[in-house]
Amino acid sequence: MKDDFFHEPVMVKEVIEMLWADKKGVYVDATVGGGGHAQAILENTEGFLVGIDRDEEALAFAEKKLARFGQRKVLVNANYSEIGEVLKNLGIEKVDGVLFDLGVSSRQLDKPERGFSFSAEARLDMRMDGRAKLTASDIINKYGQEELAQIIKSYGEEKMAARIARAIVTKRKSAPIETTTQLAAIVTGAIPVKFRSRKIHPATKTFQAIRIAVNNEIEEIKPALQAATDALKPGGRMCVISFHSLEDRVVKNEFRLLAGGCTCPKDIPFCVCGRQAKLKLITAKAQKPSAEEVQANPRARSARLRAAERC
Repeated sequence: MKDDFFHEPVMVKEVIEMLWADKKGVYVDATVGGGGHAQAILENTEGFLVGIDRDEEALAFAEKKLARFGQRKVLVNANYSEIGEVLKNLGIEKVDGVLFDLGVSSRQLDKPERGFSFSAEARLDMRMDGRAKLTASDIINKYGQEELAQIIKSYGEEKMAARIARAIVTKRKSAPIETTTQLAAIVTGAIPVKFRSRKIHPATKTFQAIRIAVNNEIEEIKPALQAATDALKPGGRMCVISFHSLEDRVVKNEFRLLAGGCTCPKDIPFCVCGRQAKLKLITAKAQKPSAEEVQANPRARSARLRAAERC
């Protein structure tokens, strides 16, 4: 029987191959979750691991899962964008590797009371960090129609965003929208049958968008990657796993920016910008999970892995 916190880590073999720099080094799992990747890192190195997660429930489970590694690890309740501050507080100047596994975990999706999924009735919450004030209910019941439409369009890449936002605002005029199943029904009703996907539930993109907005997920990727880059030793490596195009686009563009050197016009005889590359790309294109892994774990199908090395 699987534990309530069970989460199958994706592309573990690829991560270990790309992340490895020094068997006795210091590694950061900036999204430790259920501890699957962290366990693999500790099993394949002799070094020290810093695990970071903003989800207190995940940290409690990871602490139990990784207990056998004793003092070779420390777990910290923080956001991955705070990696620089976390390391400073631990007295760690530089690390050998950093891993980000972005997005929501299977464990969060499968716990109805967290409000991430429309598969069971629950309060509209969707917070990864229970200490945060903003909830999905706040966004659904308090945001204006245009702002709702923009969130659903931008973060969910939903073509019917305007119709969905209008339906939400109309419905909440009579009574607050309180549960996941209520919201899912409203979204489904707002999308004409001929425009509904045969592969995914009509509310999938809207729920993704609201979750991203609640947790400020996209905006925190860039500062997190910059902080991780600054924390890496020369030759140290960073791996990032994303699960949808918005995340992967931000990672790809930021990696390219950090891997770029001088930006001065070519007709200038010498560099005046002083810009030097901080990263060297290991993956020219995002790597995908193997067919065997996808068959064994269907949730891995959308995973994309990018890696870079500190110059």
